[in-house]
Amino acid sequence: MKKICLTTLALLPSLAIAQTQIIYNVNGYTPLGDKIASFNAVAFEGDKITKVYQDGETVPKSDKVKLIDGQGKTLLPGLIDAHGHVLGYGLGISRVNLMGIESEQAAVEKIKRFSQENNSQGWILGRGWNQVIWPSNSFPTKASLDKAFPDQAVWLKRVDGHAGWANSKALALSGITKATKSPDGGEIIKDQFGEPTGVFIDNAMYLIDQAIAPLTIEQEAKVLKKAMQSLAEQGLTSVHDAGISNQTIAAYQLLAKNDEMPIRIYAMADATDKAFDKTLANGIVTDNQQSFVLRSVKISADGALGSRGAALHKSYSDKENHHGLLLHKPKELSALIDKSMQAGFQVNTHAIGDKANTLVLDNYEVLIAKHQSKALRHRVEHAQILLLEDIPRFAELGVIPSMQATHATSDKNMAQDRLGKDRLAGAYAWRKLLSTGVKIANGSDFPVEYANPFFGLHAAVTRQDHNNQPLGGWLEKEKMTRAEALRSFSIDAAYAGHQETALGSIEVGKMADFILVDKDFFNADETTLWQTKVLKTWVGGKQVY
Repeated sequence: MKKICLTTLALLPSLAIAQTQIIYNVNGYTPLGDKIASFNAVAFEGDKITKVYQDGETVPKSDKVKLIDGQGKTLLPGLIDAHGHVLGYGLGISRVNLMGIESEQAAVEKIKRFSQENNSQGWILGRGWNQVIWPSNSFPTKASLDKAFPDQAVWLKRVDGHAGWANSKALALSGITKATKSPDGGEIIKDQFGEPTGVFIDNAMYLIDQAIAPLTIEQEAKVLKKAMQSLAEQGLTSVHDAGISNQTIAAYQLLAKNDEMPIRIYAMADATDKAFDKTLANGIVTDNQQSFVLRSVKISADGALGSRGAALHKSYSDKENHHGLLLHKPKELSALIDKSMQAGFQVNTHAIGDKANTLVLDNYEVLIAKHQSKALRHRVEHAQILLLEDIPRFAELGVIPSMQATHATSDKNMAQDRLGKDRLAGAYAWRKLLSTGVKIANGSDFPVEYANPFFGLHAAVTRQDHNNQPLGGWLEKEKMTRAEALRSFSIDAAYAGHQETALGSIEVGKMADFILVDKDFFNADETTLWQTKVLKTWVGGKQVY
């Protein structure tokens, strides 16, 4: 890794430094241009960085300066998750969590314990199940839930949020019967007799969701604040919240108004929200502190690979004549992208399968030219499975691939089953994309994956799981360097949100967002990077953890 020294120009040098704070005795790293710079101390006043100290420079000692000893630990820019779901994460903290549960019956037992411990009334809600890691490798059914909960509705989202598992009580409350038809862009899984099994894919999940009483704005705000505090404790100082309703926008604005935002939010308005047109008409929302910014929209073109909802050009390798799901008819997708660009919003479209990615890029090619909107830095969220000929199109169109490193390490045991060996050449193809000159904005897609950004940094560098498997890394030629990985979770993620002049690196004049951690990111054993512990987090000069 190449290092360069930072310039040490100070802001407003003629002013007194009465309110200056200095974190000194640190092993500091930050992106600077196309390099990684090192430093040993950083000064800030209010919410801005005022000076960065090179090795050998003397830190002033004065009763007017608050000195914070970093004790030789590593200081990094505050990390940015370019694709997460904050409300879903917050709800997950207070609902049954099925991540990592290794069988359908074990999932039922955990739900039973959760219900007993929390004296659950009304609907039991949760998330995280993943049939791919179960011995059966098949979808669960309502039958197992019915035995434990014959009279209480249960509704559990799959780990990727693209499928749900319900019991008979939930189906009854939702008015779902044998005669209920699957909606466009979704599927009600049915057995050989035509009875719903209890599993709903993509747009079909709305049939259950609509029966559950929504949260109020105040309730949402409480959940969001709790979630953001938890994210700050894991080293995140900013999140791009992927697909939020008009009500969630109002909840964030309530928190921002009351100065109750532990971290920064760059929001994407949900194109399926009933008030979406109103959100577009209201225009871009921002503030000088970058605490809550809304200037992008989230559109979903297809489903997820694990539930076979990702739209593929050719059939799934493990399900003949099945090509996945497009969540909008092609003309509807084009119309959504068109009106969003017309309104001046950055368009961030979820596309996982290669067919969905081709369709989105085709739309972008036409509509970016129509609206002359290349400067808006439109994005493809996930960009997970690509035709090789589509890879150069990102750079040509000025489109950002917004990807999630841990998806590769989580999907490695399933992806080849779904895709076959040949299609893996364009799957999770970070190196191929980077070689075209694009910037990758990295994230986690929490709560689909764990929110901890060091899990993502580790996956980006090693392409291994936490057991160091597979040896050498999965599709190892697609690895990132440590510098590229750090950039993708900092300055390049900031760029994807039009915030690179304020966030993403430790430079004079930028926001004082940084984290103190226990491992030297550039010199620690790469297999241990996921074990990095966050010691302290600052956002806008305030220590929030």
